[in-house]
Amino acid sequence: MIGIGVLHFTSPAPFVAMIPKSLPAPLALVYISGLAEISGGLGLLIERLRRAASFGLIALYIAVFPANVNMAVHGLGLGEFQPSPFALWARLPFQLVFIALAYWVGKPSQKRKDVQGA
Repeated sequence: MIGIGVLHFTSPAPFVAMIPKSLPAPLALVYISGLAEISGGLGLLIERLRRAASFGLIALYIAVFPANVNMAVHGLGLGEFQPSPFALWARLPFQLVFIALAYWVGKPSQKRKDVQGA
């Protein structure tokens, strides 16, 4: 997450191309989503913030889904990388995997529950 978030700032053009034309200020949206990805990735590394970060990442995955659909509908690649139309459509269900993974990572650990319950 952190690495992809940084790419939003260092190479924003491919991400701007993903934004549906109906949304305003595509570059600003790319920077906002990049900041959210970096923050979420860092938050996952800090136990106290992990749960909040996981919910933030879930919200981010939902918010960027229209850009992923736009990519598939218009056959857009990421910069010079041009995946096949099949790959663009096949990656859409993986958003559900990423949402489930973010939720799983943010679940309180059993150890913490035992300490809180004592």
